[in-house]
Amino acid sequence: MNYTENVKDQKDKYLLLRAGNIILWIFVITTAIAVWHYVPVLYRMIRDRDASHLWELLLVTGAEFLVFWTGIIIVYLTSRQLGFKTRLLGIVFGMIPLANLIMLITILRITGKEAKTELARCKLNRLRASEHVCQTKYPLLLVHGVFFRDFKHFNYWGRIPDELMRNGAVIYYGEHQSAASVDDSARELEQRILRIIRENGYEKLNVIAHSKGGLDIRTALAKTSVAPYVASLTTVNTPHRGCEFADYLLNRIPEAQQQAIANTYNSAAAKLGDPNPDFMAAVTDLTSSACSRRNETVRDVPGVYYQSIGSVLAKPSAGRFPLNMTYHLVNLFDGKNDGLVGEKSFLWGSDFKMLAASGKRGISHGDVIDLNRENFDGFDVREYYVQLVSDLRQKGF
Repeated sequence: MNYTENVKDQKDKYLLLRAGNIILWIFVITTAIAVWHYVPVLYRMIRDRDASHLWELLLVTGAEFLVFWTGIIIVYLTSRQLGFKTRLLGIVFGMIPLANLIMLITILRITGKEAKTELARCKLNRLRASEHVCQTKYPLLLVHGVFFRDFKHFNYWGRIPDELMRNGAVIYYGEHQSAASVDDSARELEQRILRIIRENGYEKLNVIAHSKGGLDIRTALAKTSVAPYVASLTTVNTPHRGCEFADYLLNRIPEAQQQAIANTYNSAAAKLGDPNPDFMAAVTDLTSSACSRRNETVRDVPGVYYQSIGSVLAKPSAGRFPLNMTYHLVNLFDGKNDGLVGEKSFLWGSDFKMLAASGKRGISHGDVIDLNRENFDGFDVREYYVQLVSDLRQKGF
């Protein structure tokens, strides 16, 4: 993809979104003026049975109708932040007085902010295009966490990869199974890394791994042949010390129920492309006890730069379903958490960064990889990764 052209396409898209937003504001303002002016006229027409202004009223109503539908169609087609819920509520309440006004103001607020944010991002990328701030010495390998796959049409990492590539990065993906033991995932990643190195002639790779993916690649570095081909490892919200709530659940849920859940998941994962999914092995390897045993033998490899990132939610309602469902349970066993992993489990390597968002929201397990493609105040996930990769570049990786 030509990312110079891509930035222009992005700019054109959000200029169109801004135009749609402006058109809807024109509708709001002109409708308010029309109501103020024509309500007395309509009253006199009814009182005096005078139809002399009827065509004028119909013309104004038709014009307002045209302006509204032009604006609403544009923002519905171009906005990424409205989301399914807001779009649906906009349709449902569209014909209900007052409720439709509230929904319209909500839509205007969301799309106006989105257009402003994205146009500013397009400008920033255009200004630094020649700097290639994410053009690291070694390409990036992005490694997903448990219960997800690297799908072609739904990127696990949201808008992050495109943003990195616009700024010069070369990116590959782990492409390992969604659920397997850490050791099995490590062997899959070994084969993936060796294939990338062999087919492209790279000397090394920089690995960024999320959640269980951090455990998988740490194990691959320590137990397989890939260590000479990895320059750096950045783990993102990885449960290096496991999840105590997982130990609790495995001890409380009857084995028959565990196996029923595992069989259902394994069957579905196999249909989606996993050659040998193993739900129970993946879950068991995320327990605190399993991670404690693993940390005794899986040591950091000299010559590889290790760093880690973590984040926490301020409250469960701030996160998105389903990655916020276990917040209270995790909090009971692991303390402050991102919805799945406790903060004490994140730290690994020579450098650690605890991400923070201003306000009362926090940053969830999904937010930190842009899983929901959601803009929110206090944390720009795409720019954070640009700066993260730029820092790797400055460090010589």
